[in-house]
Amino acid sequence: MSERPLTLEELTSAGEVEIPASMPILALPNGVLFPGAVLPLAVGGEPWVRLIDDAALGARFIGVFLRTTPGEEFDPTALAPVGCAAQIVRLMRQPDGSVQVLLQGRARITIEQLVSTAAYPVARVRVVPDLPPGPEAETLARTARVAFEEVVRLSPALPDQIAVIAANIPHPGTLADLITANLGLRPEEQQQVLATADLAERLRLVISLLERERQLLDIANRTREDMARSQREYVLRQQLETIKKELGETDERGAEIAELRQRLEAAGMPEPARREAERELARLERMPPGAAEYTVSRTYLDWLLGLPWNKSTPDNLDLERARRVLDEDHFDLEQIKERIVEFLAVRKLQFEQGDTEARSPILCFVGPPGVGKTSLGQSIARALERKFVRVSLGGIRDEADIRGFRRTYIGAIPGRIIQSVNSAGSNNPVLVLDEIDKISAGIQGDPAAALLELLDPAQNNTFVDRYLDVPFDMSRVLFVCTANQLDTIPGPLLDRMELLTLAGYTEQEKLQIARRYLIPRQVQANGLAPRRRTPEVAALPAETPASNLPDQEALQRGHAPELTDAALRRLVREYTLEAGVRDLERRIGTLYRKMATRRATGQPLPEQIDGPDLDELLGPPRRHGELILGEDEPGVVTGLAWTPAGGDVLLVEASVVPGNGQLILTGQLGDVMRESARAALTYARSRSRELGIPAESFQQCDLHVHVPAGAVPKDGPSAGITIASAMISALTGRKAHKRVAMTGEITLRGKVLPIGGLKEKLLAAQRVGVQTVLVPRENEPDLRDVPAETLVALEVVLVEHMDQVIPRVLYPPDTPEPVAG
Repeated sequence: MSERPLTLEELTSAGEVEIPASMPILALPNGVLFPGAVLPLAVGGEPWVRLIDDAALGARFIGVFLRTTPGEEFDPTALAPVGCAAQIVRLMRQPDGSVQVLLQGRARITIEQLVSTAAYPVARVRVVPDLPPGPEAETLARTARVAFEEVVRLSPALPDQIAVIAANIPHPGTLADLITANLGLRPEEQQQVLATADLAERLRLVISLLERERQLLDIANRTREDMARSQREYVLRQQLETIKKELGETDERGAEIAELRQRLEAAGMPEPARREAERELARLERMPPGAAEYTVSRTYLDWLLGLPWNKSTPDNLDLERARRVLDEDHFDLEQIKERIVEFLAVRKLQFEQGDTEARSPILCFVGPPGVGKTSLGQSIARALERKFVRVSLGGIRDEADIRGFRRTYIGAIPGRIIQSVNSAGSNNPVLVLDEIDKISAGIQGDPAAALLELLDPAQNNTFVDRYLDVPFDMSRVLFVCTANQLDTIPGPLLDRMELLTLAGYTEQEKLQIARRYLIPRQVQANGLAPRRRTPEVAALPAETPASNLPDQEALQRGHAPELTDAALRRLVREYTLEAGVRDLERRIGTLYRKMATRRATGQPLPEQIDGPDLDELLGPPRRHGELILGEDEPGVVTGLAWTPAGGDVLLVEASVVPGNGQLILTGQLGDVMRESARAALTYARSRSRELGIPAESFQQCDLHVHVPAGAVPKDGPSAGITIASAMISALTGRKAHKRVAMTGEITLRGKVLPIGGLKEKLLAAQRVGVQTVLVPRENEPDLRDVPAETLVALEVVLVEHMDQVIPRVLYPPDTPEPVAG
């Protein structure tokens, strides 16, 4: 059986004819005839030839149905429910006894009753007429015409005449049948269209089939074009190679392979990496340059051969020089400097003993922003004379950022660690992993889990990046991590690092840092540093007045105004509130930018900038220590807290209001602080007689505890004695000394428990003008880490019980006026 497209003449010749009520039934195994379509058939077999002969001699109509199941015998249950009444248009007998018949579809029919199956099947049929087309069908017909024209344009098998025929068919049903008959669909898809009587539904089905065919043809055309382009490029390259050989020119591809092989020999790769590189290079040699994977393989080899497998920078093991470099770059930080010098001393002894494969430690600097954690890494690199690279880990969520992407992905690259080592050009740089406390897990994996292998000295000598897929020795890299807090770092990762804490700077330390580092840097950055004079001006007498010098040279002889100690102290106390010096440097930069503006506009500069000048240059102060603490009053107690930005001072407020004994807590307190408040209230109630609190106060009043600022979440186990003191002060009406700060947890029986972050808290107390600090006695060993300047400025009182806290914090009973601090 074969099928051909319908011509315009055949379509227009299909007029209205009378369909007989019964007719022979012919089952087709792999074809569907549509009304109006022409189908040539080759019919063989005695019963089916007889069926055609009898029909040709009679009404010339037969029923054509799709057979849904294979088989030679006629089975009425295997026929599709809807077929087509076909008129025999032409008949031709063949020498072998078969007949060639041309059928033209006339109408959709269904079998109502099988009349006879003796010689061949005969059935009574019913015509299924098309419903009248509505507005929706007309709209869908226009869409189908446009889509069919696009398919004809893309298909090399469909002649352009088919699109012309479709454009001239007025009836939507006939249009749907014509399109389906010529699309070359599977028989079951054609049968689905034939069986759909509703015109709108039939057209929607045809449009969906058209869209699928359009996509398939579009893909096929693109594939054909790509293949043709590849073949053409291959032929052109072959011709180009032939021409180059005839001209005696060098083979570029051969030169490229030779260069890669030379790099492979010089790379000094370990055996596993070398085997992988040789395998990939051999694969690249066999690959045509036009292949899609050529660039991928070439890029991989570039990464593999470009890594510093055997390139390292020798360590400068001069301990005195290292100490001098660290002192030049950073003030104080003795503990960290000693640790770095210890590392150098150990390396020096190992080197003298012939141990050149010693592993580097994993250091983690923990402290608030602006204390110099990242710049310490730069100083370590300068002291060791190693390369320095920095990787910012803040906010990464994808494990592939650490381990790299597999080469199966499009645009795959190595992870940030391998990229950093490659950019350093040596296998032993100082690598700073910045903000390690700010990584988080995502749907792509947990970056912290990938860091476990990288930061483990026992495993990182075989670190495998997924892109390279070969081990790389990371044990020679000196890793320096930085973090603001430890709570967000997973325990297994924290266990692999050596923690060094940078708590913050005292006022005197900030003054020294400003003098030694910040002011010179800002003077240079703002163009106020003296520049070298030209030879012509240098030859003039030294006493030559500035008016006789060129303007530019007069400026070069000038100098930046000096910041006095009073100005620096006022900057620290009233214009900044930080543990580090980052904001202090910004303020100094603002002062010198204003001086640079004056110099650029020809205005005279002052010799120095004093404390009172800051109001004009920087505006009003941001804070005053006295204003922060304020006047002493009942129910307000000064507490100390630790934050990722350093220590901080909190004023805990308590008020007694009429009520029924409820405890109200506000200020976004966490669960731990809420439990501390309940424990403090229980202690106050259990000691109400000794503290002078009326017993009825707890039944007739509500106690409201608030910790400003209300928009900032707060939590931690060190506010117990502060909350208890505020409650007792409010319940007794006794004023509290605001310049007496405290920190410590409380038990139900009034014991004071130890806390953490003592150094940061004491520095914060000193910054705001606190005079006395109450500290748990168990924290006495921690005072060794506190700067001596802070211990001199503050009176640190060690306490074990609330009985020692209350007399220090609260005024004596019936004190009419505040007592001097």
